[in-house]
Amino acid sequence: MNAIPDVHEPHLTHPAPAVIDLDGLHALVGVLRERGYCVVGPTRRDDAIVYEEITSADDLPVGWTEVQEAATYRLERRDDGARFGYPVGPHSWKRWLLPARVRLWQARRADGGRTEFSEEPPPKRPFAFLGVRPCDLHAIAVQDRVFLEGAFVERDYAARRDGAFLIAVNCGTPGGTCFCASMGTGPRAESGFDLALTELVGDRHRFVVESGTERGEEVLGDLMARPATSEDVGEALRVTHEAVALMGRSVESFDLRDLLARNVEHPRFAVAAERCLTCGNCTLVCPTCFCTSVDDVNVLADGGAERWRRWDSCYSQEYSYIHGGSVRPSSRARYRQWLTHKFGTWIDQFGTSGCVGCGRCITWCPVGIDVTEELAAIRAADGEVDHANN
Repeated sequence: MNAIPDVHEPHLTHPAPAVIDLDGLHALVGVLRERGYCVVGPTRRDDAIVYEEITSADDLPVGWTEVQEAATYRLERRDDGARFGYPVGPHSWKRWLLPARVRLWQARRADGGRTEFSEEPPPKRPFAFLGVRPCDLHAIAVQDRVFLEGAFVERDYAARRDGAFLIAVNCGTPGGTCFCASMGTGPRAESGFDLALTELVGDRHRFVVESGTERGEEVLGDLMARPATSEDVGEALRVTHEAVALMGRSVESFDLRDLLARNVEHPRFAVAAERCLTCGNCTLVCPTCFCTSVDDVNVLADGGAERWRRWDSCYSQEYSYIHGGSVRPSSRARYRQWLTHKFGTWIDQFGTSGCVGCGRCITWCPVGIDVTEELAAIRAADGEVDHANN
């Protein structure tokens, strides 16, 4: 499991923090584009904050925030001009590193009846992700472990991840469904980024910037930055310190793997399954869920064939289908599989929890199933329920 940070004595771990203003934020986007990056950041679209390619800091959701609760999401205006004054939206960076649907290869008939195969080329430009919350930074690290550090490397993911420039934004506006502090994944980024920003909104709208890599230092050197004062650093620390108290949810994250392993027949799974629609929304918005399927299709026009990878879900009955039927035919079985894998057996596979506490699964569940509530109920009855009679 991820260790829970000491929120009582926060600290900046990276040397020589600097400060940029709003002009510096504009310059940051420009410098990254000049260096050949496709800059992806938050923007407002369809009454939501989503991650899209941006060409200017003007594309950011200036003065907007999100109100989130179980099965509830809406945008509201802030009373300031914050550029990052929101928690996390329906998108995660998985959308860019592991697209919902991507062609893996194609085959075409060539002259002489030969068949030529070609793999899908990598993106033309490396990505620069602006506005990566610390929880999502951890999620990227989790997917790196899944796709890059095992016996087999996922080629398309590796191509998209290669050279990606990560700009974290420390969180000062947690949502009603956030619980990253209790999972040890936020609200302050400690590692895994090239640059990390903390937005300070007030009479002097500015950003405290920490560099985490040499190339982060290089980009920072191209900006009109000044050294951070002790006042700047103190305010930046206060932003994330206060965010912990504003967190809408929490989980007792110790011993979760063993807790779930000894409660696989807990009646709470059946209670949740009575509400669960097995729609898979939670897996679609989750920044770490990685289940995919492949489809082979014929191209009738030229007699070719293509293989496409697409997101799938353990909530789909077909996903666990083998000869004779589905391994998990009931909604209870599929819900239990998701919860116990996310918080338990993921640790056996990858050495870390599959949950980063972003709260998206709670917000976007149409019936408002709350994983923090479910885990608390299982823990409360641990050792007290006669599972043999269920």
